[in-house]
Amino acid sequence: NYCSMANRDDAFLGRTGAKPDPRLHKLCQRRLEYAFKRNPYVRYMLDAMKKAGCEVNLEKHVVCEPCGPTVSGGFDQEHRQVVLCENNIYSQGCMNDTLTHELIHAYDYCRANMEWNNLEHLACTEIRAASLSGECFFWKETFARLKFGWKAHHQVCARERAIKSILCVKDITEAEATRAVDSVFVKCFQDTVPFERVPP
Repeated sequence: NYCSMANRDDAFLGRTGAKPDPRLHKLCQRRLEYAFKRNPYVRYMLDAMKKAGCEVNLEKHVVCEPCGPTVSGGFDQEHRQVVLCENNIYSQGCMNDTLTHELIHAYDYCRANMEWNNLEHLACTEIRAASLSGECFFWKETFARLKFGWKAHHQVCARERAIKSILCVKDITEAEATRAVDSVFVKCFQDTVPFERVPP
């Protein structure tokens, strides 16, 4: 799961002083640097952030830290940092998707007057991040979960993942998270900025 940052100490252990594993930390840093240099979606988002007036500094704005077992990344709006969970990011592909997902949150924070405690605002950025980051791409979901039907599939995947992400950081019921997502889904799913459309 990908999580927007919130007051969940059990999810983001590095924010509460947990010590990193040197081997995992080094591996996370190496994957992060590779994504910054080579992944087209990450580079596209970095360019979009720069054009929006929020240039990302690798050493200042992106950190590898230990996390709880249920999350792979988050965006800490207070410190304006993307947090990458070094103990849960298991491959370069996972790093690419997680970093793109969190950069979409950072982009939304940069371009919009977001209130992270507003459930509808949170739902909107989670819908966009799930839809645009690559985690719901058809071929991944098909082979990973044997789900079919491209257009409907992509919408269902984005909705499901947005609900799960909200539940991961907010102490609310699934029904409340679902209501928040459904209330903004059409508008936020159709908002593909800074991409012209949902990436292939």
